[in-house]
Amino acid sequence: MLLSSMLWNGPLSNKEDTPLTDNETFHSTGDMSYISLQELRVFPSDLHDEEDNDTAVTEIGLVAISAGCPKLHSILYFCKQMTNAALITVAKNCPNFIRFRLCILEPNKPDHTTSQSLDEGFGAIVQACKGLRRLSVSGLLTDKVFLYIGMYAEQLEMLSIAFAGDTDKGMLYVLNGCKKMRKLEIRDSPFGNAALLADVDKYRTMRSLWMSSCEVTLGGCKRLARNAPWLNVEIINENENNDLMERNEEDEREKVDRLYLYRTVVGARKDAPPCVTIL
Repeated sequence: MLLSSMLWNGPLSNKEDTPLTDNETFHSTGDMSYISLQELRVFPSDLHDEEDNDTAVTEIGLVAISAGCPKLHSILYFCKQMTNAALITVAKNCPNFIRFRLCILEPNKPDHTTSQSLDEGFGAIVQACKGLRRLSVSGLLTDKVFLYIGMYAEQLEMLSIAFAGDTDKGMLYVLNGCKKMRKLEIRDSPFGNAALLADVDKYRTMRSLWMSSCEVTLGGCKRLARNAPWLNVEIINENENNDLMERNEEDEREKVDRLYLYRTVVGARKDAPPCVTIL
């Protein structure tokens, strides 16, 4: 694992990336040298190295960080496991987060101690951190966590979702609740046409929406493009050689690999590669 620190006066201030071997490294944050820490990134030295993942830090390190760094307002934390109790503690210790990005290396991994979803833990983060503007969630998550996000994350501008949710309701909770949302990134989640098309006017206030490996179909994307001509709607299929615009009705039920929609004043781009279809 590697640690990258910013805006503190501790002994790591002259080292951009510092190797980590276990959670014990973080217990030193109780020292006064670390009390002014504001931003921290902890990430694997090699995402594809299984041995590195086996030695990855856990919820213990995150709790230690939050206990010793009350001024912390931005964190990116890769770990091999997490618990609701740890996230609730972090929310209490550091209510000033404006950026909270958590990546559990194994997708859909539940609470390490209870095997429950991590809904309550992330719910505590969005309830306690009133100024939160950027959030990345991971682990086993149901639609309930998106209900919490829509209810409490009033300042949220950017949300990244992966392997999360149960139904279209999850995405709708976010779109309807987060009035300041500007950028939404979703991958490998069960959200489809119903959520995408429920309220296209919402996209007038957003900068972009990215969906990959979800339940969105070609027909849904075409309908979106018709209903919202002020949007640029792009479909990205890396292995697609045929013209998507010539597909028949049955083909339009096929799921798209990736959907990217965004607002721009200059219209559709002219430099799209062959794998991109602009609707």
